[in-house]
Amino acid sequence: MLDQRSASLPFDGPAELRRLLYNAAMSAARTAVWKPLYQRELAKGLSTTAALNILARKLLRIAFSLFKHATNFDPAIILKNTCAKP
Repeated sequence: MLDQRSASLPFDGPAELRRLLYNAAMSAARTAVWKPLYQRELAKGLSTTAALNILARKLLRIAFSLFKHATNFDPAIILKNTCAKP
């Protein structure tokens, strides 16, 4: 069973940040890098909103990691990891 927390953005924190993350996820879901992840979540039976929320959380985690480690984004890593999972 899917954990409820993993499919939604928390309601605390700035509403504007949540809105921007969701909009970024909607845009990212159409790109070659993030579309496989989005499609995999939809294939699990999740709603569009839940799949976008999972994508938004992943984008936020990656953005924080890039900032923390002062590195550049490499889409090849995402594509490799996303395509390897069933």
